[in-house]
Amino acid sequence: MKILRTITEMRAAVREARAAGRTVGLVPTMGAFHEGHLSLMRAARAQNDLVVVSLFVNPTQFGPNEDLAAYPRDEARDAALAEAEGVDILFAPTASEIYPDGFATSIHVSGITEVLDGAARGAFHFDGVATVVTKLFGIVRPDDAYFGQKDAQQIMVVRRVVRDLDLDVRIVACPIVREPDGLAMSSRNVYLDERARRRAVALSRGLDQASALAADGFRDALTLTGAVRRMLAHADIEPEYVELRSLDDLSPVSELDGEALLAVAARVGGARLIDNHIVRFEGEPPAGEQS
Repeated sequence: MKILRTITEMRAAVREARAAGRTVGLVPTMGAFHEGHLSLMRAARAQNDLVVVSLFVNPTQFGPNEDLAAYPRDEARDAALAEAEGVDILFAPTASEIYPDGFATSIHVSGITEVLDGAARGAFHFDGVATVVTKLFGIVRPDDAYFGQKDAQQIMVVRRVVRDLDLDVRIVACPIVREPDGLAMSSRNVYLDERARRRAVALSRGLDQASALAADGFRDALTLTGAVRRMLAHADIEPEYVELRSLDDLSPVSELDGEALLAVAARVGGARLIDNHIVRFEGEPPAGEQS
């Protein structure tokens, strides 16, 4: 596996692969790899000739009071894990390589960035995501790019950028990878102390309960979000949001009809955690359900 640090080197490697008729898969990451990241690498490896993993803690998607400085970093560990998964290139640029002096461009996606994490963290967050992902697509020019479903809103933002800017890349969403007790894997889980770790599982358990209710025919958003909120309350967790949103444009869903995104975010101990389920309505609502 090669570790490349400059845009010039990265582009040269891709040109060589393209000249040989090879397909290119990209896994954009901020490092601190866990099994969720590795599952994306495996998917890319199975579907592409050249697999590139970017490792870049993107400063523009962090707010002034967020954890940029503390975000976990261990390039040597990450490189070893990536190499073990058959990754061909680890692209690990510096911030000045991606954002040189005089950089003055930002990509803003309207609408879907203004709710959920966009409302909780600020518009800058998804502007930073959209801009750095677009830069990575321009540098690597992948056929496919792989993202984890845990960041469901991020995937929607990236897909909108690809559609609106006519970028020739297929966005592949891979399933959330969870710990044995259900907690969604995240690089920020390292911030959880023992007590917070026990409490954090309430996010996934609440989503499980809501999904079971939807499968049983409950359609009302308040019923489904209420199941999550009660589970969080039992764990003494105050959510930033628990919302049922459309899979098309993240508009609010008051009554489930088919599928929708049930998303939750909360601070637990020293970590800000997000999770989601795609909930599905199946069958007739139970007698007496409010709608």
